[in-house]
Amino acid sequence: QVQVVESGGGLVQPGGSLRLSCAASGITFSIYTMGWYRQAPGKQRDMVASVTADGRTNYADSVKGRFTISRDNAKNTVYLQMNSLKPEDTAVYYCSLRLGPLNYWGQGTRVTVSS
Repeated sequence: QVQVVESGGGLVQPGGSLRLSCAASGITFSIYTMGWYRQAPGKQRDMVASVTADGRTNYADSVKGRFTISRDNAKNTVYLQMNSLKPEDTAVYYCSLRLGPLNYWGQGTRVTVSS
C-alpha cells in the first residue's frame, strides 16, 4: 500500500523560512517524479515545484529563487525549502508522486505566512 505523508507546515512571519518534507512508502521511490503543489482557499491546486527521477527541477514563476526542491532517494523523501516567504504563499501544500498514469497524493500540510 502506498503511503505519502507530508510534514513541516506551520505559521511563519513574512520573510521567514520553512522546510516541508514528504515521506513515501510502498513504491520504488527513485523512479517517480516528485512534486509539490499548493491550494489556497477558493483557488485551484497549482504546481509549485517538481523534480524528476534524474534530478531535473521545475518551478512555478512565483517561487523561483525562493523555493528549492530536493530529493533523497535513500530516505524515500522529497523536501521543499521555502525562503523569503510571503503572505501569498499561504496555502495547503500537497506532495505528489507521479509515474506515467500513476499519481499519488499526500493529505497536505498547511502553511500560513502572517505577521
